[in-house]
Amino acid sequence: MSEILRRDPREEWIARNRLHPQHREVLAALGKSTGRGAVSEWVGPQGLVRRNPHVVGFMGPNGIKRIDRSGLQQGVGGGGAAKSAAQRKPRVEIESPAFLIAVVPDLIGGRLSSHDRDLLGLARLLADADSGAPGAVAVIVFGPAPEALAEAGADRVVALEAVEGMAPARRLVQLEAVERELAPRHWLLPDSVVGGGDLGRRLAARLGERPMTGLWQLARDSGAPRGWQGTARAAAGTQDITRPLPRVVLALEECAEPVSETRHAAMSLTLSRPAAMPVDGDSHIEDLGQVAVDPAGVALAEAEFILSAGNGVRDWHGFHEAARVLGATEGASRVAVDDGHMPRHRQVGASGTWVTARMYLAVGISGAIQHLQGIQPCEKVIAINHDPSCDMIKRADLAVIGDAAEILKALVVRVQSARDQASLEAAATPKQPAALSVRKEAHDAA
Repeated sequence: MSEILRRDPREEWIARNRLHPQHREVLAALGKSTGRGAVSEWVGPQGLVRRNPHVVGFMGPNGIKRIDRSGLQQGVGGGGAAKSAAQRKPRVEIESPAFLIAVVPDLIGGRLSSHDRDLLGLARLLADADSGAPGAVAVIVFGPAPEALAEAGADRVVALEAVEGMAPARRLVQLEAVERELAPRHWLLPDSVVGGGDLGRRLAARLGERPMTGLWQLARDSGAPRGWQGTARAAAGTQDITRPLPRVVLALEECAEPVSETRHAAMSLTLSRPAAMPVDGDSHIEDLGQVAVDPAGVALAEAEFILSAGNGVRDWHGFHEAARVLGATEGASRVAVDDGHMPRHRQVGASGTWVTARMYLAVGISGAIQHLQGIQPCEKVIAINHDPSCDMIKRADLAVIGDAAEILKALVVRVQSARDQASLEAAATPKQPAALSVRKEAHDAA
């Protein structure tokens, strides 16, 4: 037989095309697996060994371990491939944990942020350090718990009474009830400005603990009281302070790698003695509600709802009007930015801004690979396009085939009609006097 190595050109093409339905299967056949379902390396068409930078623990060219922010490892993408990948992860269930690690995430908008996922990864390090007597990660939430907690590493979920607005004293009373009944070994909170930093400092003062703030690194130390040593940022990030890990820890982003290889039980845990909520709440704090923000002034990386335009948009006046009526932040593909229709800071994608919106509405965008990488963590993607076979339609959770301008006009009419109807119903509903409302709330509380 001939010793000439023959290759299948179609198989190699599928291996290079990340959007092909058989991409993962072909890579698994050609490459070397990590044993956890991810392909770490394979031989390219030129005989060179190619490596997958999205594999957990991938070491970059400078010897730095990469943390994947694309959402593929965490399974936070809206596509069915990410969901099926999350279901294939091995399930971990801890029946009788030796101790608990309590995590209080921010849950901005009711979902886990990248900071929250890093915090849960830190909690897993503390809980899984002793294989003989493993601990469990208990996530404390105020109100309903998000579904992604199992993939993020939660073994137990304690759903407390929902607290609306700025009411740290009401949250603190409930955390004290968790402390009395569960007595977790560590309390972990995000050192953020949206609530975690303030609540963590209040909790430490109430428990009489000296907290560690700004933690960014964790290491084992047999000489420390709890076997761990933490390194925290100080002096505006110019100095590091290392000391034994206390009970209350406020951690920074990227303090640990998020959980990506396992799926945990996330079993519901109910307190036998719920906290008695104060009647007057925070009498010294007056919550004036959320401040109305112009969506045009919101950065793409922080936007919850993005209306993005591509080369298929011709009526730009109608596009801007639709963004105003829908209350969406405007984005654009690279082609629309290069043509001068949108500013550079509105470009979405790997060469622009990576976005994590709850809703991403793509209008006239075909779906280049750089753009699809930038929107991977988005929860829901809706695509409006003429071409039913474009890559954006394949990525979308909901696709609308047709003229973008006509569809946006119809959408604006429907939204305005619904708002007018809601205004008429609100005007027809008699308003309850304030004093009567207060008495009714007091009666319901009694």
